[in-house]
Amino acid sequence: MTDTADITAMSFEDALRALEDVVRKLESGEVPLDDSITLYERGEQLRKHCQARLDAAQLRIERIVAGPDGQATGTQPFDDPGR
Repeated sequence: MTDTADITAMSFEDALRALEDVVRKLESGEVPLDDSITLYERGEQLRKHCQARLDAAQLRIERIVAGPDGQATGTQPFDDPGR
């Protein structure tokens, strides 16, 4: 199994694929109990990594602010309460 340091270096897409693989293995029911526990722990680490990457991406999203004439006047953070 890959350790946590390797997971944190993964791209979102790679981590999501790895998480999907873990889920498939667990759902197959063919994995011994001890291996299932290890897979579940890895899946949880992958899930947390994916969520952190999504949270970071959301913070970077900016929406375009349009002026009265419809032209873009700047940007505003995605989570700005004044939007």
